[in-house]
Amino acid sequence: MENLKIPYSKKKGLKMSKIFAYIRVSTREQNESRQLDALKDLNVDEIIIEKASGKNFVGREKYQKMKAQLRAGDLLIIHSIDRFGRNYTEICKEWEGLIDRGVDIQVLDMPILNTRDNQNGLTGRLITDIVLKLLGYVAEKERTNIKTRQREGIDSALKNGVKFGRPKSEIPKDFIRAYELYKQGLIKVKDVMSMCNIAKSTFYKYAESIKG
Repeated sequence: MENLKIPYSKKKGLKMSKIFAYIRVSTREQNESRQLDALKDLNVDEIIIEKASGKNFVGREKYQKMKAQLRAGDLLIIHSIDRFGRNYTEICKEWEGLIDRGVDIQVLDMPILNTRDNQNGLTGRLITDIVLKLLGYVAEKERTNIKTRQREGIDSALKNGVKFGRPKSEIPKDFIRAYELYKQGLIKVKDVMSMCNIAKSTFYKYAESIKG
């Protein structure tokens, strides 16, 4: 789905702030509908939808293009902190970088993370920073746990004889018989190739498999 651009009004000669919404899903199989639904009643100017990993920000092409458009006074809306990212250090660095540029951020499922609606001055900023760092830590911890569970599942499957990767091609019986004659010096490589109707590279591939 392409970026959704919603018209917004500007007074002539007066720069108006914009509201961006960033939606991220990790894979092409995941659906962004839940995040889109949360934006229905909000006056959003542009919605950016990206299917990318949350491990860093550098590799997200659409996010980087949006970031280049953000100006002081603009608002960036995200559904939840894990949709922003899943790396604790990266989340905090990116968040602080945007705030330092004068960009406000609102996290829909965590109302306290809304820098534009901050009524408590420095104390509110401190609380926001604490909550952000806590949620960033939880997001990365969950990402680490997922990787650990995947690794444990693979190790368990390997112990139980499950094979991963592409299956090895079965060596034809006629090649095995012809290869025995070749090893005995009775025929040559080209004879085996002709008898089995195979290429030279296939001969050596099968031969290596038999040796292995």
